Amino acid sequence: MKLLLIRIFCIASLTLTGANASAQAWPTEPVKLVVPFDAGSTPDLVARLIGGGLAEKLRQPFVVENSSGAAGNIGTNAIARAQADGRTIGVSIAGPLGVNSLLFRKMPYDVDKDIALVTIAVSQPSVLVVGSTLTATTAKQLVTSMKGDSKLSFASIGAGSISHLAMAALVAQTGGDAVHIPYRGSGAAVTAILSGDVDMGLLPAAAVMPHVKAGKLRALAVASPNRSPSLPDIPTLSESGLPDIKGDAWIGFIAPAKTPDTVIKSLHDNIVQILEEPAVKDKLRMQYMDPVGNSPDEFRTLLQADLARWKAVVEKNQINKD
Repeated sequence: MKLLLIRIFCIASLTLTGANASAQAWPTEPVKLVVPFDAGSTPDLVARLIGGGLAEKLRQPFVVENSSGAAGNIGTNAIARAQADGRTIGVSIAGPLGVNSLLFRKMPYDVDKDIALVTIAVSQPSVLVVGSTLTATTAKQLVTSMKGDSKLSFASIGAGSISHLAMAALVAQTGGDAVHIPYRGSGAAVTAILSGDVDMGLLPAAAVMPHVKAGKLRALAVASPNRSPSLPDIPTLSESGLPDIKGDAWIGFIAPAKTPDTVIKSLHDNIVQILEEPAVKDKLRMQYMDPVGNSPDEFRTLLQADLARWKAVVEKNQINKD
């Protein structure tokens, strides 16, 4: 009888320990979800959509905090410097997590040492569009125009942005010529193309597709390895004879380095589950975003590939933020 009681006690203790470990896999206090860009930006929309799902699943508040500036470095640094207890997480993009290290002489954080990668939640294709100043209806025709005598111009959402680097790579690959004109955000860049002040741009789908559907812009190609599920009728640049030009605008979830593995796993698994929900997929599709939900290792591999790809473009065009 005594032996039986001891066994029951041991089983109960193990069960309680397991329950406590599970409870400790996520903090019990509200979680701050930092977005390094303004409210209403694409990263902000994704953070609020996924954050709402996390709040529902984990039964605790997820409070979005916008901390913009320095091309996303300020908010990303706030995530990197926060306590690694799961109470602060965030989203970020290719610039602050990779490309900015090629543009700024000094970065306030080291991605490898200060940030834990969780998952790339979504990817949005960049779309090559032209306005009324050009007659090209395909990427090949645009290449021919760029090889002509007159200089063309392209808009970007800022010097060193993916919209700048991908277009600079495209121009270099064609052997053509085009003047870069940076703007503060995709709205201003699109307005410049619509007004005829600028000829073309390689910009996020959400910014240009409403104007494409309205017949005010023409979409020639997407800068992604494969056709986007959100835009299946638009060919890739590779199909158009321009391989190796990739300009996906992805958004990933991150946390401070040394955040407990249990928290990272819980965060990753719940985000992946949320991305599988039909209602979430529909909302993302409305913004021309495709769900990803990859592993932290796959996230890191993509970051390394981005750095290798853009380093040559940055150096050739002597792009910097200082």
